[in-house]
Amino acid sequence: MSSKMFMPELMEIVFNNLNNEIYSLYSCALVSRHWCKMSIPFLWQNPFSFCQNPLFISQYFSYLDENEKSVLKECGINVKFPKTLFNYAKFLKVLDLTSLKTKVREWIVSQLTDSKPQKSSIYLIINLLFKLFVESGATLHKLDLDLYFYQEIIHPEIFYTLGRNEQFFSRLQDLSLDGISEFNIESVTVLLGILEKNTTSINVLKLELYSDYIPRIFHALERIIKAQEQLRQFSLIGKEEYLKEFHGIISSLESQNESLHEVTIGRCTCNTEFKVLMNCKNLGILRINDCGNLNILEASLNTLEITCYPLYASSIVPILKKSGMLLQRLSIVLAGEHTQEKPVLLETLKSFCPNITYLNLPEVEFSTQFFGLISNLQKLQFLTLWDIYDVPGDEPEKLIMQFAELLPLTLQYLDLRNSCLSEYIDVLFNNCNAPLKYLLIDYLLTEKGAKALIEFCIRRKTLNYVCISIDLVDNLKKDIVKYVTLVPYNHIAVNC
Repeated sequence: MSSKMFMPELMEIVFNNLNNEIYSLYSCALVSRHWCKMSIPFLWQNPFSFCQNPLFISQYFSYLDENEKSVLKECGINVKFPKTLFNYAKFLKVLDLTSLKTKVREWIVSQLTDSKPQKSSIYLIINLLFKLFVESGATLHKLDLDLYFYQEIIHPEIFYTLGRNEQFFSRLQDLSLDGISEFNIESVTVLLGILEKNTTSINVLKLELYSDYIPRIFHALERIIKAQEQLRQFSLIGKEEYLKEFHGIISSLESQNESLHEVTIGRCTCNTEFKVLMNCKNLGILRINDCGNLNILEASLNTLEITCYPLYASSIVPILKKSGMLLQRLSIVLAGEHTQEKPVLLETLKSFCPNITYLNLPEVEFSTQFFGLISNLQKLQFLTLWDIYDVPGDEPEKLIMQFAELLPLTLQYLDLRNSCLSEYIDVLFNNCNAPLKYLLIDYLLTEKGAKALIEFCIRRKTLNYVCISIDLVDNLKKDIVKYVTLVPYNHIAVNC
């Protein structure tokens, strides 16, 4: 009896785990009527993001009234839509306005045999769908809006419908806003007001903003942030020019100081507003892309990812010292012209951050400081060393040998792409004792290198997957695949 009672809940867990596997979900729908009823809502949560035939859009239109169907006829579409078993529109959970626009255009093309779709037709049908989603009782979990097109696409009546429908945005958890322009300030302000009123459960908020917005846009975004009960991830990216004034957006993150866990900033010049991050008790991940004035940031982190041009190592030393023993994952891309500061960075990491498990450090030199750091990272599991163009000195093989011997016995993953280290694979693996499971290299051209790799596989019995960017010649490949699986880089590449 109890098993029957819990069966729907158990099936829901299964279908949730199959959420992005559309063919598996489709197979489940064919098992029985009960399975069909359970799986269909999952199949139709995110239809516009899958690369599939746009004809699925036709299934929505059986629920249009006669006036709405006349809109289709105005667009040159005279098709009868049979009644469906389900009102598919109410199952929508994920909406990306750009994907919606693309699929609608493809659908119109499939319906018109002798003409191209007009922009006005695309926008009319998008509005029909938007209205259907709202009025069918859909509750979005994820919304991605490129607002550059928003005013042009969405008609005023949709704003009215959204304004009186509290349900559509009430469970929104992931919100991305991009492309606010001077031409759509009024409509965007209305939309932001609706979001502020109806959303309190956003966990992930991503903003891409221009620097010349009028303050009321910033203040509307500030109010949305403050309205959330538990914001965990926040991203702010400047478009074109650097963002220098934030009008309270960053300061408002203090209202999320108990929940905020991850912050991403890009093309921003940090100012005193960013000091609020030091008050966020659970902030553990900070990702910085092309930002200035970083020395103002002194948060204590377990994950730090920085890509900046130019970047002075001395500007991030305070963050590293503050994070210290907590820091576990680190990715730093330094501009080449500031290599003279890298010894400061390496020495700081060696002295303050011994618990790093993931390290991405491009353009590093095989120096005493670098070897000292590697020997000190006895918990290191993932190591990425890109853009090493030469090994200094008259005897590079000795430095490669020393490097291989220093690799810790915890290391499972080694990424040496875009570097000259592929030339020394034989030396590296003849002297490596790390239990590597994953290896990424540019090329393997010689029998000597292939032999060293095979002998490493036999000796350590740990290496499972290898990515080689340039295809192996057949005779080497035939030998290598007996011991490892060759895979594309995106199957095994690990980011910070």
